[in-house]
Amino acid sequence: MRLLIRTLQRIAIFGIGAISIWLIVFVVWDFADQRLPMTLALAITYGVGAYVILPYAVRMGLKVTQRRRVPSFTVSGDGLPADPVNIALYGTMDELRNAFAAIGWVEADKLTLASSWRMVRAFLLNRPYPTAPFSTLFLFGRGQDIGFQKPIGDSPRKRHHVRFWGRRLEDIQDIDTASFWLNTDGPAPGERVPWVGAGTRDTGFGLTKLTFQITHATDSDTNAERDFIIGELQAAGAVGPVVWERAGDPVGKRINHYITDGDVAVAALGKGAELPEIGASVRA
Repeated sequence: MRLLIRTLQRIAIFGIGAISIWLIVFVVWDFADQRLPMTLALAITYGVGAYVILPYAVRMGLKVTQRRRVPSFTVSGDGLPADPVNIALYGTMDELRNAFAAIGWVEADKLTLASSWRMVRAFLLNRPYPTAPFSTLFLFGRGQDIGFQKPIGDSPRKRHHVRFWGRRLEDIQDIDTASFWLNTDGPAPGERVPWVGAGTRDTGFGLTKLTFQITHATDSDTNAERDFIIGELQAAGAVGPVVWERAGDPVGKRINHYITDGDVAVAALGKGAELPEIGASVRA
């Protein structure tokens, strides 16, 4: 059975790759080549292939290989591994908001042109922006549903922050179906679901490697940030007992530039709240 599953996964990934190449060569390139000078046609083909088609193909391929497991890492817009998954909290969106409000964290603004421009100005001028937006990372095929942060001092360049993606329990029951992996819908309002999170600490100013965009530099020790977040939630009585799960991807202890032990801290939202049965044991 395992051999059959691996074979089907490889066929699916090959199909995704073949379709991606076909789109780039026989759709985008043919269209651009017939209408534009070669240099411009090549540039457009590269841009669409590198920043639209291939990142989407990578994310779809990860869905196939991550069946039955919580992914170990989020994915950036260009399809590369990003922040490690290290937290999962069970409850409603309102309970999630209340928990982080109780520890003095604020919800990040939605990423728009206006908030991006405000963030750039605050970043360059080193002015406070407590609700600064987050860049979009992907998990379960979609960008984060919500994010929270706590500034470190008055600088917008340093902050604790965490992104969350809700996962419907009804969807998890259909994990063997194609609809589970193709469905990118978030949970309904008021629904109690697992909120899978990736917490990291921004430490200063940086540039992205490929595009040289202004961004945050981040601390490589995501274990410390996970423990800090969970510690604050426990101290405020915002979560119940914490259990520890392993994420599923065999990516080793290094993801991107991060160092992680691969453990995911799991808790229900609310003082003394209990988790549904998940088969984990409480760490002392």
